[in-house]
Amino acid sequence: MEEDTYWSNIFKKEEKEEKSIYTVLTKIPIFRGLTRRELKAIERILHHRTYKADEAIFYEGEPGVGMYIIASGKVYITLGKEKKVLAVLTSGDFFGEMALLLESPRTASAIAHENTELLGFFQPDLFNLLQTKPKTGNKILQHLAQMIAERLRQSSIENQYLKNKLNELEGKTKKSFGAK
Repeated sequence: MEEDTYWSNIFKKEEKEEKSIYTVLTKIPIFRGLTRRELKAIERILHHRTYKADEAIFYEGEPGVGMYIIASGKVYITLGKEKKVLAVLTSGDFFGEMALLLESPRTASAIAHENTELLGFFQPDLFNLLQTKPKTGNKILQHLAQMIAERLRQSSIENQYLKNKLNELEGKTKKSFGAK
């Protein structure tokens, strides 16, 4: 006999959701190395949000308050009024993590490309975690710092590459006009 009661469906859905959220968290770099118990504590403080296709999650210039993890769906990270797509993110990806440390304006917009479920981890949650579970909070901060440092290193490498290319172009321009 097939069980198709209202209550059994709800419990089955919650059971699946709990496993998938835990699995997603294990793949997020800032939660790397956390114990099962620590990940379960993080899971309990996450904020669940749903967005429809083409709905804004946040806009460039708005104050940042935290990061988002994509549980399902697709998000475009865009820049400027022309909405130039910088990145396309899908299930298991995350964005906005700089807002865990700074309440500065967002440097890009995030738009749901399709119906999307997000998990929000916000600055007050991190600060509360640092007070109530300092060991867990400090692990997260350390991983966040490592991730930001790596991105800064990559940006520096790209910056140097672009400077070298610009110098080459300026040198070619000067030669073609006979400048010394």
